[in-house]
Amino acid sequence: MGMTMTQKILAHHANLDSVKAGQLIMADLDLVLGNDITAPVAINEFPKFGRTSVFDKEKVALVPDHFSPNKDIKAAEQCKCLRTFAGEQQITNYFDVGQMGIEHALLPEKGLVGAGDLVIGADSHTCTYGALGAFSTGVGSTDMACGMATGQAWFKVPSAIKFNLTGRFSKYVSGKDLILHIIGMIGVDGALYQSMEFVGEGVASLTIDDRFTIANMAIEAGAKNGIFPVDEVTLEFLNDHCKRKPVVYEADGDAEYERVIDIDLSEVKSTVSFPHLPSNTRTIDQVGEVKIDQVVIGSCTNGHISDLRMAASLLKGKKVAPWVRCLIFPATQQIWKDAMHEGLFDIFIDSGCAVSTPTCGPCLGGHMGILAEGERAVSTTNRNFVGRMGHVKSEVYLASPAVAAASAIRGFIADPNQIQEEK
Repeated sequence: MGMTMTQKILAHHANLDSVKAGQLIMADLDLVLGNDITAPVAINEFPKFGRTSVFDKEKVALVPDHFSPNKDIKAAEQCKCLRTFAGEQQITNYFDVGQMGIEHALLPEKGLVGAGDLVIGADSHTCTYGALGAFSTGVGSTDMACGMATGQAWFKVPSAIKFNLTGRFSKYVSGKDLILHIIGMIGVDGALYQSMEFVGEGVASLTIDDRFTIANMAIEAGAKNGIFPVDEVTLEFLNDHCKRKPVVYEADGDAEYERVIDIDLSEVKSTVSFPHLPSNTRTIDQVGEVKIDQVVIGSCTNGHISDLRMAASLLKGKKVAPWVRCLIFPATQQIWKDAMHEGLFDIFIDSGCAVSTPTCGPCLGGHMGILAEGERAVSTTNRNFVGRMGHVKSEVYLASPAVAAASAIRGFIADPNQIQEEK
């Protein structure tokens, strides 16, 4: 029996000719990632492995992005832990305030992830890098410590679901709508410990940012990883960012999949996840009247420059509803700079938005956008669990940047097509 794309990457890194679903393997790592929440735990465990230095100072990345810029003393101590360890270990890829971005947007931008890589990170959304044809997955802090010490990690080889994509999106529909559509279809455990592998002629119409968003939220369906084939779109991004030659893997024609799901992209509508699960989805025409208090546009899921451009195209010449707070979070310093030079900040500020430095803060209810009791937010982030962005009696509605921007203007969850028609 042939192997899936994910299985081929795992086999290569385990120095095996082949692997099969359910097999336990020890594999070599190309990159180990940690942030200011998860890495301090790993750093404290690191000495227990009997090592005085990390396996490769070039292959460990530390990004203090969750509570940075520091929100309080405890957050400052967490970030200091990373800073001290990075200095002692001479970690090359340590990114502090001023260079810091949201980790899952920053690492591809810096060229630290390439096609065919095997990456672990002590953050569940490490699966983002599957957009580049890499196997990447989230792990616990102890596994991160082991990875930093030995350069290896244990894996159970996942089975796979094939998503066969055809057609192309309608106006204002994006990768966020597709992944919400899929999670609504299969559930938050619909791909439990499986690889979500996206194929078909429709893949070519997806931008690299669409792919980042889709792979990022594979974990919200319970998946081990999400992954895309390496095509011209991938190679163009890698040529601009990654100095290493891409290693391209393709699934065998006789690869085994648990199931195959066909999706016509032209039939996907703007989709919103209602509280309190990403799978609680409704298409925009089913939403009804939902008044909101806050809009967040940004995060590792939708803080790319294309996301900000989309939001700005709708907000230009419009005003945010007077009862709504609209917060913009570019995912990296470079995206922040590009948005500023393109004049997007003028549009955002003139419309009544606040623009922030890159941070994960509001996504996890950490800082810079906490919800009070009874408040509702439309957010381009990836989770809407109880209390995710603040008070346990607040509500989070997940949506695309287009829907989020339209909702900020209307003050209710809104169809971007209707907002555009009013211009």
